[in-house]
Amino acid sequence: MMKVALGQFAVSREWQDNAQTCVGFMQQAQQQGARLLVLPEAVLARDIADPDLAVKSAQKLDGPFLSQLLAASRDNTLTTVLTLHVPGDDGRVLNVLVVLRGGEIIARYDKLHLYDAFAVQESRNVSAGDRIPPLVDVDGLKVGLMTCYDVRFPELARRLVLDGADLLVLPAAWVRGPLKEMHWEVLVTARALENTCYVAAVGECGPRNIGNSLVVDPLGVAIARAAEGPALVLADIDPQRIADARHALPVLLNRRFGRPELS
Repeated sequence: MMKVALGQFAVSREWQDNAQTCVGFMQQAQQQGARLLVLPEAVLARDIADPDLAVKSAQKLDGPFLSQLLAASRDNTLTTVLTLHVPGDDGRVLNVLVVLRGGEIIARYDKLHLYDAFAVQESRNVSAGDRIPPLVDVDGLKVGLMTCYDVRFPELARRLVLDGADLLVLPAAWVRGPLKEMHWEVLVTARALENTCYVAAVGECGPRNIGNSLVVDPLGVAIARAAEGPALVLADIDPQRIADARHALPVLLNRRFGRPELS
C-alpha cells in the first residue's frame, strides 16, 4: 500500500500565505503517514476580482515561493506535486507542474492542454507545453502527471498508462458553472476506469472553483473525497487492486489502437 494525501484549499492573493498553507499540508500529510501529497493547480496567487493575478504573480522555479516548499521538503519523506505559473520567453507564462522530493525538483511538466473553453481563454496569458509528462516512481508505483483540463483528453491518460503509470495525479482549479461538478466527477472516474488505474484529482476551492477533490480506484470507485471547503483527504493506493482490475477487465490488452502520440 502507498498512502496518498490530497491537500485542498482556497488559494489567496498573497504567495506567502499560500506557501505557508502548502507547508502546513506537507507537515500534516507526513504526520498521517502519506508518501505522496497532491496540491491544486496554480497555487501562487488567485483573486476572483482580478482574473489575471494568477499569471501576473508568476515566479521562477528558483523564486521565493518554491524555495520555501523545497526547504520544507528536505525535512520530510514526501513526494509533493503542485503547479505554479512560471515566466516564459514570449511575454506569457507556463503552467508548470513540479514534483518535489528531498529538497529538489525531481520532475517537471508544462501543461499541454490550455483551458480555452466555457468563455475562458487560458492561452491569452499561458503558453502550452510540448512534451509528454514523465512518470515518477513513488514507493515502487509509477505516477503519471496531468493538469486540470488535461482530464478532458483521454489520449494523455492512456499514453501515461501505456508508459507504465499505476496512478494518475491531477492538480486542478475546476471552474464552477452549470453541470461542471458533474463533468469533473464523470471525467475523473472515466480516466480511472477506462485505464484500470487510480486517479487522484485535487481541486482548488473557494468562490471561483469547486473543490470536490477525489481519489478513484481502477474499477471506477471513489474511495476518498472532499466537499467544497479546505480539507486534507487520504487514500491507500493498492497495487493488488490494480492487478485484480486489469485481470478482470483487460482493456489495455484488448485495445485495437496504438499508443497515442503528441501531434
